[in-house]
Amino acid sequence: MVRSMTGYGHAQATLHGRDISVEIRSVNHKYFDFSVRTPRGYSFVEDKIRNYVKERVARGKIDVYVTILTVDETAAQVILNKSLAEGYIKALHELGAQFGLTDDISVSSVARYSDIFTVKRAEQDEDEVWNDLSEVLAAALEQFIAMRETEGVKLREDVMGRMRHILDIVSEIETLSPQTLENYKARLRAKIEELLGDASVDEQRLLTETAIFADKIAVDEETVRLRSHFSQMDKMLHSGEAVGRKLDFIVQEMNREANTIGSKCQNSDVAHLVVEIKAEIEKIREQIQNIE
Repeated sequence: MVRSMTGYGHAQATLHGRDISVEIRSVNHKYFDFSVRTPRGYSFVEDKIRNYVKERVARGKIDVYVTILTVDETAAQVILNKSLAEGYIKALHELGAQFGLTDDISVSSVARYSDIFTVKRAEQDEDEVWNDLSEVLAAALEQFIAMRETEGVKLREDVMGRMRHILDIVSEIETLSPQTLENYKARLRAKIEELLGDASVDEQRLLTETAIFADKIAVDEETVRLRSHFSQMDKMLHSGEAVGRKLDFIVQEMNREANTIGSKCQNSDVAHLVVEIKAEIEKIREQIQNIE
């Protein structure tokens, strides 16, 4: 299924005393551009998260935000740095004596110096942390991919609709091409008769000149290739693979064929149709930039 490169997913769960939250966001990018933010002390899961996401996502600028809050802190210990606390208290006494200040030192006032405390938590079981985190990550990723696929369906429908419109225009050009040739033949005959007066027209020479002109304005090869590009694009958009970059190449080739038709056309109606084709191709190109 075609996927957009824009997506969002979020999941949260409380597992083994940890409140875990994962948020995934993405926008367009030519390649796979990944960044992850984890709480302090949990950097050991970052590579695992990257590899996990990369298995399911091919392209886009992906940002993952991980929050882990410990619900059960019974295993934590608060350790007092006694020598540092004594130093603060001594300095405060000296400050009061030096400047005649009221000596109102209390536990709460000294406790404001947070560096006298050290919080020591139990060692993390990294396997347990990753198992719990991966469960939440998987839920967020499923939501993220579902949103990308929903947007992808809309993109595919828009692109296919524009492609069908281009094929309708191609059919019009194919219809107009023989008419252009007949008009040229008629103009050429009239010009020759004007120049020769009563002399008879050399039908063989007229046919030869018409054939040369027909070769110059022939666009059947280009229209056949445009139909072939449509067929390729249709298959890719229904392949279920990440095809954004391949589609971009096909659009370039379609634009090339349109330019060639434009350079050959000798009919104002065909010229207008070519402009319409190029406008549709440009809209397709813009949409494809959003496809993974």
